[in-house]
Amino acid sequence: MAEKKQIPLRLSEKLYNAIAAWAEDDFRSVNGQIEYLLTECVRQRKKDGKYVGQHIDEPPELDV
Repeated sequence: MAEKKQIPLRLSEKLYNAIAAWAEDDFRSVNGQIEYLLTECVRQRKKDGKYVGQHIDEPPELDV
């Protein structure tokens, strides 16, 4: 199995809490949820040649 890279990641508290709640719903760790979401975005981009969202580079507005 390929070695996984470790990277520092800074998230706002609101974004972290939203991902943590989502991870709990999906029975994943926060790290596992982030990896899953990134994997799905890359898979979608390879499939369509497009990003998942048109505004992917804009910071999310979270009402959490």
